[in-house]
Amino acid sequence: MSFIVVLGSINVDFFIRVEALPKPNETIMGHDTAVAMGGKGLNQAVAAARSGVETRMIGAVGSDNFGVMARDFLTARGVDDTHVVALDEVGTGMANILVAPDGQNMIVVSSAANARLTPGHAEQNQYLIEGAGALVVQLETPLETLKTALEIATAAGVKTILNPAPVDPGVFDLLPLCEVVTPNETELAKLTGIDGQDDDSLMTAMQTLRAHGAETVIVTLGDKGCAGLIDGELVRLPAFKVDAVDAVGAGDVFNGALAARLVLGDDYVSAMRYASAASAISVTRYSADAAPDRAEVEAFLAHRG
Repeated sequence: MSFIVVLGSINVDFFIRVEALPKPNETIMGHDTAVAMGGKGLNQAVAAARSGVETRMIGAVGSDNFGVMARDFLTARGVDDTHVVALDEVGTGMANILVAPDGQNMIVVSSAANARLTPGHAEQNQYLIEGAGALVVQLETPLETLKTALEIATAAGVKTILNPAPVDPGVFDLLPLCEVVTPNETELAKLTGIDGQDDDSLMTAMQTLRAHGAETVIVTLGDKGCAGLIDGELVRLPAFKVDAVDAVGAGDVFNGALAARLVLGDDYVSAMRYASAASAISVTRYSADAAPDRAEVEAFLAHRG
């Protein structure tokens, strides 16, 4: 079985739970503070590993205690951190996260070491990327680094999966190198200027990304499920109904699980269904470290029919 390479961000997350998200210039009181490891890259790597696929990460942390914590976190969850570098004179990336009772959240990220991940780091790991079943990237590390990694993967025939978050207009230069692109509904609207609220507009928005080079587009739609533009056809899957308590990292769980199932040989619709189930389970748990393992997802799907 092939392995997955995730090139992406590693953060330490500081959580504060609030009764309601603040308005501009508003000071509010929070409770139940917590510290956890996060970053889209780390979250997606953990989700992929927990879905039963060997996962290796390329990333950067600072030469600080948080960097040590992050690497220990990855290895404890089955992710190979051999290719994560510790950089001097810069800290590990950080995120401040506010979470409301309904699971809605606000997040502010400081890139720190993630911004120092260079094309050279991708080139140093060329052999690793070329041997992978899939390369997964996001937009919390420099675009030029992502482009180098995607070029290496594309030249070697490796499946490339891009989660275009947070949105950066420069992503359009990467789309011709991407076999699968996975925005959420907000990111899709920002990238295309189309709201995607009905089938026709959703199809048009996804076709816009395809016209810029993406081969397959899969969109997460929150409580409306997910949709894919697969071989030119629109496929919609409804969301699994669960009692959500924390939506932080749900999209990352979807992406990691999707990548794992594609590497395991699932077709797109089957992979989307598995990823939707994994994401649904994750929102019933507090913190970004909520990705379920393969046995949990399979039991969930068996129960739901």
